[in-house]
Amino acid sequence: MKSNTKSSITLPASEFRLVRSLRSRLRLKSNVEVVRRGLRLLQETTDRAALKEAYRRASLATRAATRKEVQELDHLTGEGLD
Repeated sequence: MKSNTKSSITLPASEFRLVRSLRSRLRLKSNVEVVRRGLRLLQETTDRAALKEAYRRASLATRAATRKEVQELDHLTGEGLD
């Protein structure tokens, strides 16, 4: 895609009002900046959610193995304290 490619989309009136409202609240120069910021936020949110899910799955996968290891080593906790 060329840089500075022109594109336009038609929004329903209610969504266009939302874009204008966000533009003034966020003090952005254009409606396009509102859309760009929204897209970046969506990407960051979905990336964060995917990372959180990956950590959750990894934690669940290692939890059982960790419990097993602790049980196998548990008999050593009192060893040599006599």
